[in-house]
Amino acid sequence: MSGADPEPGLERWRDAARIAAGARELGLRLAVPGARRREIAEAVEGYVREHGAQPAFPANLSRNREAAHYTPDAQDDARLENGDLLKVDVGAHVDGAVADTADTVEVGGGHRHAHLISAVREGLAAGVRAVRPGGAVDDVSRAVAEAIRARGLLPIRDLTGHSIERYLLHAGKSIPNVPGLSTERFLPGEIVAIEPFATNGEGRIENGPFGHIVRFRRPPPTDDAELSALYGRFRTLPFTARWARSDAERSALDRGRRLLQSYPVFLERGGGLVAQAEHTVLVGANGAEVLTRAGPAGG
Repeated sequence: MSGADPEPGLERWRDAARIAAGARELGLRLAVPGARRREIAEAVEGYVREHGAQPAFPANLSRNREAAHYTPDAQDDARLENGDLLKVDVGAHVDGAVADTADTVEVGGGHRHAHLISAVREGLAAGVRAVRPGGAVDDVSRAVAEAIRARGLLPIRDLTGHSIERYLLHAGKSIPNVPGLSTERFLPGEIVAIEPFATNGEGRIENGPFGHIVRFRRPPPTDDAELSALYGRFRTLPFTARWARSDAERSALDRGRRLLQSYPVFLERGGGLVAQAEHTVLVGANGAEVLTRAGPAGG
């Protein structure tokens, strides 16, 4: 991406980021003991739609050992428990301009996991400060890792931040959370997500069960009207069967299973707890401009 404003225009990225930030804050506020994860996800996604955007992916509400990629299905009635460590990972897009943001909350407002939450937020802040146009991605990776390790915890080495382009949540450039894994540099005008994860476990992940998230690998046959309509809604962005509007769409998803990539839940390999924080930023002339600063979380 060149130094010009990203297509389809930077203001659409700013709008998507503002809405995603508000939805993130709403999800954090709703994460109280006894709350159903499904209802939180629906509220967060509803906020995105009500404020003029579309979810860029299903609300990820991963807890405790789950690092990422869990969204509740339509039958999920599980409730949050006091002391759960909940990651609220939210995406919004406006005409394909995608914003991606996350934070972590201890359900019930205690302080058992304060060190993990502080570590990942400090890692995010350090990573954002290290972004420079033309600067090395590895500088960000080192800053993230040093901040988390200073708390006596580990960054998760096989989860990364990423570049973002229109309708592409992961556009090809990875931003590792440990140094020594990237030789790339940031481009002026680029949109990227800085996304550290901190753990008291091994610092690696393994695949768990299906997290109820899929995306199209390729366009469906044009003679399948339902599948084509679903592809028109979601393009290459992740979605969930919970968003199907009719039995016909649910049948189409089952019929088109071979066209879909499914996402497993990422679990901390050593059984450790995981905290996550994330901002979408613009690589500006003087460094990172954070697009997903905290916004209002009203209805």
